[in-house]
Amino acid sequence: MSNTIHAFQMESIEGGIIDFGAFKGKKVLVVNVASECGYTPQYAQLQEIHEHLSDQLTVVGVPCNDFGSQEPGTESEIQQFCTRRYGITFPLTAKISIKGENLHPVYAWLTQKELNGVSDSTVAWNFQKYLLDGQGHLLGVFPPSVSVFDIPGL
Repeated sequence: MSNTIHAFQMESIEGGIIDFGAFKGKKVLVVNVASECGYTPQYAQLQEIHEHLSDQLTVVGVPCNDFGSQEPGTESEIQQFCTRRYGITFPLTAKISIKGENLHPVYAWLTQKELNGVSDSTVAWNFQKYLLDGQGHLLGVFPPSVSVFDIPGL
């Protein structure tokens, strides 16, 4: 198992592949997102950061329905909501599970020190943020209540 996120790929919400190896040299902010959450307005902050820091940071939104069933839509519905409501242009993955028996390998890596080499974490709720450096190493984990504007290093 790699100690960088650059070894991973995820299916895009559009059906293609998001290759984390393509983000070498840029920080990456991985955020589990949901359309019907109290934190959903953070999509606007994520888009703003994406627009202003796109030369040095890639935001990757990861739709999941694991917390309070707050992302019940299909991938098409999620994509339409994000585009229409927030003008999202950063990459969105296909809807996945980020906990339990169907845990996606990227989230296994993000949450387990034995895999990422840095720390263990538990995803508390929608809009938890994982910041990675340009070499693909985990820098920090930030709870849903933390604004992207308050994350050190961005």
